[in-house]
Amino acid sequence: MKHLVLLACLLIVGGCASVSGPPPAADPFESFNRASFKFNEKLDDVVLKPVAQGYSKVTPEFVRSGVSNAFENVGDILTAVNNLLQGKAGDAAADTGRVLINSTLGIFGLWDVATPMGLEKHHEDFGQTLGKWGVGSGPYIVVPLLGPGTIRDGIGRFADAPLGYWSNIDHIPTRNSLFALDGINVRASYLGAGETLDTAALDKYNFLRDAYLQRRLRMIYDGKPPQEKLDALEESLEPPAAKK
Repeated sequence: MKHLVLLACLLIVGGCASVSGPPPAADPFESFNRASFKFNEKLDDVVLKPVAQGYSKVTPEFVRSGVSNAFENVGDILTAVNNLLQGKAGDAAADTGRVLINSTLGIFGLWDVATPMGLEKHHEDFGQTLGKWGVGSGPYIVVPLLGPGTIRDGIGRFADAPLGYWSNIDHIPTRNSLFALDGINVRASYLGAGETLDTAALDKYNFLRDAYLQRRLRMIYDGKPPQEKLDALEESLEPPAAKK
């Protein structure tokens, strides 16, 4: 913990000169966030991306798909609980059915047989649940090693943790191996998207920040956010100078 605090302080000091002018309302910690973003990007370039490329090259596609399905099957438990907390009993029942079917007929979730049977997959977490309950997102923040989020999403991650596999496996080597496999598999699935982003975005930090916040807003409202919420988010992302 001491090392993480020291790292955060260094990132704040090092990032203060990287942004000119006041930050937008949604991103008051922009100097720190940009420095943290650069740190995460360098870590990805040096470690995560090469490992993911090697994993993708030596692992057949059907194996990677099975790994993804298995982890997503565990994630459906979390989704079911949050759908229930949001008052969406029908979706919660469908999520529970997905877990039961994929865990049995799909052999521990390696095959997604529930989707072809008409049980739609959902994606819910406690950060979205808090948003449904009217809790504001709070400032945008990029955490070293963990990536982008908001204060609300950070609280949501802690609340979701007890339902994650990493919190329910006592054997540390097994837990760490699964955690690493999950991360590598997810990173491998985004290899193509990362290359597209590198060539398309003029300011990658701004692009990813805006995309993250817009995506989270749409997820909270199941893809149909009120126009006033979209307008408020857009305004909060504008630099103060642009509003004059």
